[in-house]
Amino acid sequence: MARTHLVWDWNGTLLDDLSLVVEATNRAFAAVGGRSVDSDEHRRTFRRPVAEFYAEILERAVDAEEFGRLDRIFHDAYRLGLTTTTLAADAMHALKSWTGSQSLLSMWFHSELVPAVDTYGLTGVFTRVDGLRTEIGGDLKAGHLARHLDELGVPGDRAVLIGDSLDDALAAESVGAAAVLYTGGFTHPTRLRASGRPVADTLVEAVRVARSL
Repeated sequence: MARTHLVWDWNGTLLDDLSLVVEATNRAFAAVGGRSVDSDEHRRTFRRPVAEFYAEILERAVDAEEFGRLDRIFHDAYRLGLTTTTLAADAMHALKSWTGSQSLLSMWFHSELVPAVDTYGLTGVFTRVDGLRTEIGGDLKAGHLARHLDELGVPGDRAVLIGDSLDDALAAESVGAAAVLYTGGFTHPTRLRASGRPVADTLVEAVRVARSL
């Protein structure tokens, strides 16, 4: 059965915000006396739930209350840098190269994601845009994807997700969708390739792979 609907991830995939995420993450770590990470270490260790990633770098447990505080510090720093953050170099080309329907599912806050889509000139591209509708992020994506596809009326076996994390792949598999993993985002390419899932170095290539699934 052909995959006729494409779900895009936002952060680290369509939006080229790795350097900003690393900077904001280090702001959060510094607030509790933690050490900094560089982009390479971030890509090798980042995972969801994000609290587990924080705990590994801080070398201690991070409870829900502290994670909420760190998450707010992260997002405050992240917002400050968004004004100079651009889409991935081939994002527009990739979006235009998919012939079926497309939607956007992000773990960024919904109230901020929707105007961002307009700001980046993507109005009308997606049949649905969904972001996080809670005050604190960092959770797994699977449940969000299930609701997203249900609202669209798209069966999982007709969908493919392009994202930059192993959590994207696990979310896709949880609903019977396919996934193509993009190496330009938050996860180191060696981790993506080691997973055995389809991997692409550009978004245009990711769409090409998605069409072949």
